[in-house]
Amino acid sequence: MQWREWISRQLETKPAELTKETGARAVVTFAARLTFEGVERRYGTYYALHQVDLDIAPGEVVCLLGPSGCGKTTLLRIASGVEKPSAGRVLINDREVAGPNRFVPPEKRSVGLMFQDFALFPHLSILENVAFGLKASPRAEALREATAVLSRVGLLKFANAYPHTLSGGQQQRVALARAIVPRPSVMLMDEPFSGLDVQLRDAMQEQTLALLRETRATSLIVTHHPEEAMRLGDRIAVMRNGRIIQLGQAEDLYDHPADLFVARMFSEINEVAYPVADGQIETPLGRLQAPDALSQGDNAVVCIRERGIELKPVGQGLPGRVLHVRFLGDIDLLEIGVQGFEAPLRVRTPHYAQWAKGAEVGVEVDVARVLIFPENGDPV
Repeated sequence: MQWREWISRQLETKPAELTKETGARAVVTFAARLTFEGVERRYGTYYALHQVDLDIAPGEVVCLLGPSGCGKTTLLRIASGVEKPSAGRVLINDREVAGPNRFVPPEKRSVGLMFQDFALFPHLSILENVAFGLKASPRAEALREATAVLSRVGLLKFANAYPHTLSGGQQQRVALARAIVPRPSVMLMDEPFSGLDVQLRDAMQEQTLALLRETRATSLIVTHHPEEAMRLGDRIAVMRNGRIIQLGQAEDLYDHPADLFVARMFSEINEVAYPVADGQIETPLGRLQAPDALSQGDNAVVCIRERGIELKPVGQGLPGRVLHVRFLGDIDLLEIGVQGFEAPLRVRTPHYAQWAKGAEVGVEVDVARVLIFPENGDPV
């Protein structure tokens, strides 16, 4: 009897037993260290990846963050074995799986891969989709594992349904269950929440993170949403033009961005250019110390976070006037004409503050939290 026929027979003969939600926890995997050493990927003269070094500890969740075309998905595909690196090595538990001397095919890497389009098999039932990666296991064991993980994601009652009958969030959970059921030591996820609406995305992020923590699978997640990366990742690797330009915890990247590109990614900022003279930058906020990398006559970009500006009663701080108010739900986005600044500053304030257009205000900025970069955005 074929595998699919056997599962179908079990669904027919034991429907109550197989579709009873148990609330069981996901089975723990043996997490592995995932390491990239000098990885490059070239297409002719174009470098999709250039000298990428990244070491991910067992059980750690790392997010690859960056704009489209920066190399995130290419790095994920190389980790999975779908693509080969042009140079460098990939190691799982210090064992080379891709490099100049060795290439291990995807099915032998103990790697789970989840795509942004879920890639479910439309002709297979939900249970058959989840059990697809367990064909090498004894049938009874495979069925038990598949039903257990389907129960964990709350979809066991849909075991004999088909993907087209499920919502986007339910299909995402099926894809996650299918990827995690073989107990991969490394889990790779490519924009797994991009097709979901905002409310569903938040819920699925929480559920996915809980499942990854339960299984302890080492995880690499591709995203272009900074908030998603901060919510999911133990660390975040920011990529640009095929390189990792900064790696660290969310707080480090927010408080100490390596360059203007990273600062823009994690904060809404006002950018004002000033010349450097005698190692100082003269601004309406006072005289600021220029970073060592900036020389006499260079232009510096002074970055003031929109949420880092406080509005006070008239007479405190710099004089200002509210020029425009835009309602954004819990917050208002204000444009403030501030004494000494040629262009208005954008300010985000709680909506309950109820600042009105035309109001006179005082403007205070904590200069210790102001960021300064070269005008071209290079690290300082």
